[in-house]
Amino acid sequence: MTKEAVMIQNAPKPAGPYSHGVAANGLLFTAGFGPQDPATGEVVTGGVYEQTQQVLRNVRSVLEAKGASFDDVVKVTAHLQHLKRDFAEYNRAYGEFFTEPYPVRTTVGSDLYDILVEIDVVAVLPGA
Repeated sequence: MTKEAVMIQNAPKPAGPYSHGVAANGLLFTAGFGPQDPATGEVVTGGVYEQTQQVLRNVRSVLEAKGASFDDVVKVTAHLQHLKRDFAEYNRAYGEFFTEPYPVRTTVGSDLYDILVEIDVVAVLPGA
């Protein structure tokens, strides 16, 4: 197995000992990203809609670093602080980034650390 850590400048700095992503055997696995602005490190203002947009911009940066896009994503895992309250607005923002055929998705309620949403993805790398 070949495994390559992916660390980029235009994504929030990891809060611990982990990579932004790992490419292995033709797949890219991203870390779970929160809604931090990579330029400031601060959580974006607004509700779950705005936070979901920022999370997906952060994920997109890692995908693009490996030549991939949201069209290459096959699996999404999303955590919402307030699942029932925020699902519709999260889903609205999510729909702005993904097109058919949609990846499979798991969305769960989680106890998040001062954020409303966290998302990680698995993508098939182009040419794999």
